[in-house]
Amino acid sequence: MSADIRNPSEYRSGVGIVLCNPRGLIFNGKRRDRRDPPWQMPQGGIQAGETPEQAALRELGEELGIADVTLVERSNEWTYYDYPDAATSRRAVNFRGQRHLWFLLRYDGDDDAIKIDAPHGEFIDWRWRSAAETVDRVIGFKQAVYRQVMRHFADAIDRIGAGASADQTWSGPLRLRRIGS
Repeated sequence: MSADIRNPSEYRSGVGIVLCNPRGLIFNGKRRDRRDPPWQMPQGGIQAGETPEQAALRELGEELGIADVTLVERSNEWTYYDYPDAATSRRAVNFRGQRHLWFLLRYDGDDDAIKIDAPHGEFIDWRWRSAAETVDRVIGFKQAVYRQVMRHFADAIDRIGAGASADQTWSGPLRLRRIGS
């Protein structure tokens, strides 16, 4: 089903975060629930009165205890995925799936500052992984979206990994592009 004919009210709105370290590797968190495979990137809902940018920064603070990031790029088109069935998610009772705006953030802090044991943390372990490994390790119903997001941010992730400075990596504080462009 094409994203442009989906009814947004059937999907929980949120943000997805591609947190990239200076080597071009991506944060993968191991979920606390028993999902198999359990790995994913940080994500979360947008609260009432909150901008997507505010939601992304809040989620990083809640889930990882960090704020030392640089916004590299943001998608301006929603990605969608459907839940497989109500038995796999308590949210599937209220929503058909989720839709996300995605943010590529460069992590500028030390690995020791990442605290997954935060009160609202969703992860029990974490690793830095390549884009391909990130896609391979996420649950099946999210893989198409993860592939799309990794293709979308590929050039910027490569520049970060090559050690490009902020002014070489992006122009201005934020670049908006459509997912898939």
